[in-house]
Amino acid sequence: MNIQVDTKAGKALRVSQKSPDLDNLLIDVVDIAVPRHGPGQVLVEIVAAGVNPSDVKASLGHMPHAVWPRTPGRDFGGIVREGPSHMIGMEIWGGGGELGISQDGSHGKWMVLDQKAVRAKPKNFTMEEAGSIGVPFITAYEGLREAGGVQPTDVVLVCGGNGKVGQAAIQLATLAGATVFAVEYNEQPLMAHRSGPVEMLNSATQDVAAIVREMTGGHGADIVFNTVGSPYFEIANNAMAKQARQIFISTFDRAVPFDIFNFFRGRHKYIGIDTLALSSVDGARIFDKLRPKFEEGKLKPFPINQATCYGLADAATAYASVLRGTPDRVLLKP
Repeated sequence: MNIQVDTKAGKALRVSQKSPDLDNLLIDVVDIAVPRHGPGQVLVEIVAAGVNPSDVKASLGHMPHAVWPRTPGRDFGGIVREGPSHMIGMEIWGGGGELGISQDGSHGKWMVLDQKAVRAKPKNFTMEEAGSIGVPFITAYEGLREAGGVQPTDVVLVCGGNGKVGQAAIQLATLAGATVFAVEYNEQPLMAHRSGPVEMLNSATQDVAAIVREMTGGHGADIVFNTVGSPYFEIANNAMAKQARQIFISTFDRAVPFDIFNFFRGRHKYIGIDTLALSSVDGARIFDKLRPKFEEGKLKPFPINQATCYGLADAATAYASVLRGTPDRVLLKP
């Protein structure tokens, strides 16, 4: 890859106040000086950066611990331009909970990064693919790890299977050899790459829990990865096997009906995952686990649709499309 280096100036998104709503996002494109990196840091030129729902929610004021003003963006594919000599020129990938929240993130030309978070991207990845992986795969990996890992004997139900985290969880679960079901709220073809069969279910017309139990000889799901939260809470609970684990990463409603009796009689466990608590260094350690599988082709990057790769001037359109649920992975290319 031959990219011209301009270390004099650049542009970045800037969020200085809470946006009133999705149709009136207060995101500015500003000129920035090249940031100075301190001891133990590197300067990264961003080539492509994924847009995640959390990036949009931060601009809407839903992340109260976010520091204002800031440049959003948690995921990145980029090139190290300044730092230790052995790192300069490295094409890297990553993602972190501090980026775009407590420090300026990846939705701009330049970003300062902890040296301990520097990782070479997979050799077979484009920069766009490298910038697309971050939050979805970090979330899926960490959720399944906290649930004890996926075994070939496990039954896994992914609620919101066509979301980016859902697709990543399906990839990881099928790679492990588990029996996997996915569910969406309407009739949809499964979008995720998978290493084995996946039964796609429609919660609007099918009794998901009954089908999962019937197809597993009455057993049910050992792991439920609930990427949506409240809309699937009752369905997920009804599908859970004895000693099953349900993973939560998001929700619409905070309060949900909860049957305590079935919970303790089923010996169930609920696991909450907040990847904002995982730094870019934590993300790099997860990427160390994932990179060989991507390079071997056992895991696949998200397909890149050039129609959903945006320049900074079109960031508001990109942000709105993410929160409205576009099926494509959305990228910014500063």
